[in-house]
Amino acid sequence: MNPLRVVHISTSDIGGGAAIASYRLHKGLLRLGVDSQMVVSQKQSDDYTVHGPSSNTEKLWSRLANQLDQVPRRFLKTPNSSLISPAWILENTIDRALALKPDVINLHWIGGGFVRPESLRRLETLPVVWTLHDMWAFSGGEHYVGNDERYKIGYEKENRPLGETGLDLNRWVWQRKMGVVPRLQKLTVVTDSTWLGNCARESMMFRNHRVVAINYGLDADRFKPIPKDLARYILGVPSDKKVILFGAINAVNDPRKGIDLLAAALKHLAAQSHQNVGNVDDNIECYVFGSSTPRKPQDFGFPTHYLGALSDELALAIIYAAADVMVVPSREEAFGQTALEALACGTPVVAFNIGGLPDTVEHERNGYLARPFDIADIANGIQWVLSDEERRKMLSHNARAKVENGFTLEHQARRYIEVYSHLLTRK
Repeated sequence: MNPLRVVHISTSDIGGGAAIASYRLHKGLLRLGVDSQMVVSQKQSDDYTVHGPSSNTEKLWSRLANQLDQVPRRFLKTPNSSLISPAWILENTIDRALALKPDVINLHWIGGGFVRPESLRRLETLPVVWTLHDMWAFSGGEHYVGNDERYKIGYEKENRPLGETGLDLNRWVWQRKMGVVPRLQKLTVVTDSTWLGNCARESMMFRNHRVVAINYGLDADRFKPIPKDLARYILGVPSDKKVILFGAINAVNDPRKGIDLLAAALKHLAAQSHQNVGNVDDNIECYVFGSSTPRKPQDFGFPTHYLGALSDELALAIIYAAADVMVVPSREEAFGQTALEALACGTPVVAFNIGGLPDTVEHERNGYLARPFDIADIANGIQWVLSDEERRKMLSHNARAKVENGFTLEHQARRYIEVYSHLLTRK
């Protein structure tokens, strides 16, 4: 009997957080004997099971399509700083995926001019899983909507957000999706967190489809604790410092990642330190990955080092292991892969209690969940982790146990196989 064949459709394989998550799922399925393949627009690995553009012309078009897709965005003025994907470029992505003769199609992040909503009509009677890595699938063109809840009630001229003018782009994109997506007869929606699953169930787009929350997994043999002294020796980090870590793709320039909130919290912590309040140790240094030193660095109140953009998982694991605490001050976060990676390396996480972060960070068990956007509370969480070494060791132990008990590649892949099997056996 031939193994189950799943074809994943993702704009990239390892270029970006959603792409990395998709590729990890792909590798987890391969480990369990699934015939897993990927169709991408921007192939960055050398994996033969990933099918990217083959000719120079196709590669050039994939880059050009990404830029052309953003042309309508120029005619929209909106206070929402989230990425917007109009998804209007003609493409042959679905044809490429169907040529691999899949049993199941698994859609992932498909922006950047990679898949138009209209192309999904080709999948109307086929088994389809759509893995949501953000809110785009059930919203307009926005990948995150902020306080806008039109995805629940519909995008109309009358309920356009205050301050949004010009081309009504989000309504146009939403209407195009609504004309296709609810008609997919064998669609199951998978979200990376409980929070995103609840949003999808409340949406007009998916309220009549099955929605399943399956958290991300990672390679727990690659992201694992190593002796802190060894990690710091490799990186040249002083062994006598308490190290606060922050990082994300485009860490400095993406407002959603909250580097300004982190700076405010650390300045609050530094002020307490100078006043000898709350047993705060001023022997602290901060490290930032995902960005080189900006022209105008944030004032963190403590010495700060920028490690640049990193994609190598072994290097990331060493950096996580060298830190005493990882801070994730995001304003919006569907899941929070950096939090999971840090926990796998035994590093406690301090974050705001928003989005998908409560799925991995357990308050005062493997980290600290601060009240959303409360600067003093997230500073208090950092202090709470750093001020007691025995407590920090307990948090570290619990962090690793959390990952081993439910967030490995195998855990994630098995749950997906259950979803695929349910789709294939459902009449």
